[in-house]
Amino acid sequence: MISSFALSTEELRESYGQGACHCPSPNEQMTLVFSQSKALDLVELEQLLQSVGWSHRPPRKVKKALDNSLLKVGLWKHDPKFPRLIGFARCTGDGLIEATVWDVAVLPIYQGFGLGKQLMIYIKKSLKEIGIRRITLFADPGVVEFYTRQGWVLEPKGHRCAFWYAN
Repeated sequence: MISSFALSTEELRESYGQGACHCPSPNEQMTLVFSQSKALDLVELEQLLQSVGWSHRPPRKVKKALDNSLLKVGLWKHDPKFPRLIGFARCTGDGLIEATVWDVAVLPIYQGFGLGKQLMIYIKKSLKEIGIRRITLFADPGVVEFYTRQGWVLEPKGHRCAFWYAN
């Protein structure tokens, strides 16, 4: 369901950059937006990643990793004065055949509402649009089931690596 407070195409572009789009929201009074072009604040991103239990990463290295990523997407809770980054993922790859998904995170208070699933749907759709047909990801054992429920195929030993193939 898209929020009743949906932004117009112009408002989306002005606030979140070219190509931004609404994310289905679990709450009709909350507007959520996917953006690949809105600048990411490294402190806010670090807070998001630490909130899901990841260790600190040096900001200089994070910036370089972002700069070298094929795709990076923020999931924003819209606020006209201070949009909040509540989800994130990035992909690396050759830009033609294969990509790998990294750093998928949703703030814990927004987990359990299907936003991680929506983020993965958005990533697969975006990669498919540029011609990527094979996507891999590495996941901690505690979230492997999350990916298998979405159709990801585990590597033979079924531990951390999963694959998705475009139809």
